[in-house]
Amino acid sequence: MDPCPFVRILVGNLALRFPLSTKPSLSRIHPSTSPCYCKIKLKNFPHQVGSIPLIHANTQNPESCNFSLQKSLAACFSLSKSQVDRIISKGGSSYKLSIEVYADPDGSTCGLASGKLLGKVTVPLDLRGAESRPSVAHNGWIDIGRNKSNKNGSSAQMFLTVRTEPDPRFVFQFGGEPECSPQVFQVQGSVKQAVFTCKFGFRSSSDRNLGSRTSLPESNTSRNWLPSLKTDKDQSAKERKGWSITVHDLSGSPVAMASMVTPFVPSPGSDRVSRSNPGAWSILRPECGTWKPWGRLEAWREPGFTDALGYRFDLFHDDIVATGTTTTVASSTLSTKLGGKFTMDMTTNISTPSISPQSSCDLGSGSRPGSRPGSGSGSDFGFGLPLSPQSMYRGGFVMSSTVEGVGKCSKPEVEVGVKHVTCTEDAAAFVALAAAMDLSMDACQSFSQKLRKELRQQSQNFVD
Repeated sequence: MDPCPFVRILVGNLALRFPLSTKPSLSRIHPSTSPCYCKIKLKNFPHQVGSIPLIHANTQNPESCNFSLQKSLAACFSLSKSQVDRIISKGGSSYKLSIEVYADPDGSTCGLASGKLLGKVTVPLDLRGAESRPSVAHNGWIDIGRNKSNKNGSSAQMFLTVRTEPDPRFVFQFGGEPECSPQVFQVQGSVKQAVFTCKFGFRSSSDRNLGSRTSLPESNTSRNWLPSLKTDKDQSAKERKGWSITVHDLSGSPVAMASMVTPFVPSPGSDRVSRSNPGAWSILRPECGTWKPWGRLEAWREPGFTDALGYRFDLFHDDIVATGTTTTVASSTLSTKLGGKFTMDMTTNISTPSISPQSSCDLGSGSRPGSRPGSGSGSDFGFGLPLSPQSMYRGGFVMSSTVEGVGKCSKPEVEVGVKHVTCTEDAAAFVALAAAMDLSMDACQSFSQKLRKELRQQSQNFVD
């Protein structure tokens, strides 16, 4: 199946300049050390906050100034094909990006509370054809403030670049909760096609070396290769350990696995998994008859009275066995009550050539590589570059997966950028990661609460 069309709206290259003025209201915020920020709004999306550097009033091109935010991304919004079609059908000309600009002369609000509103600007967005070609909606200076038409023509101005770009993604959906060993479907519109099966189980207490290369089972027995857990009387009952989920292709061959390699245990005197002692999963891929570590996911409950799950995902380098080198590619929090999205997006981490001679920046999005044959088993998705830290560094959207709050039925939906999928194993690794992220919500649940039966197994080692 082909990938699903998506469109990204990127906003960046922000800079602010004021006319030379003796007015106290402007002179207080004119120095380049004063903080200014903006709220970037798009209908039906949460607003995003970006900081804005101040430059000299006579500067024509902010690229000539040495600002740390030069060529940086301030906000990014992703729209599915159905969202784009709905906007166009309602009259795409009325769809606008709104930016409110604030000054904070005392440096006290830091964008968390309202400072002094200097004004706002709107940029119309034409999304017709956005699924197939990049487009620059605005690139240059624009007047802000309530007095845009004063007699001498002087006004505060903001430089910004707004562009749209196609961002096709493979979409996968779990047919049930990961601990129920569901099928995983590839989705395109209303069409679903089974591509993977998942097998949830408990790893043996004697099998502790999944962080390094270990032997793969034969494919004809791959569905049942995980041995059942034996009772270990020395293990504490106050821990969640040994969970594992193996992703198989439709021929029954294992193509990815997520294995809990560090138990989830409560901190002393508490019923919560702490940030200082997180639980961890190893995400593994098959290579030459062995499991090769691809990444490590850590999860914990945030301290204090916040109902938040913290996480960090580190991507292993190819020489991980020899050097232990990793790169953190995702780190954030999710509401344990409402859930949210686990997202890996490298857009802000690179700087590459612009998409057109008229655009002064690229906002961190490189040109897409051409498709090439994949090398994996089973069905071949056949796009992009090998799944490695080097390909991640090329930037752009990598993946996202939905995570439901504690106690809610969860059927994760996973989106993966096509340039990060060359073969079945690539896609399966992201599916395994999504399952581990979803299961971490349960693993970090308070130890004063009982886990659902699928996660407890008939073993004394997993009684909470």
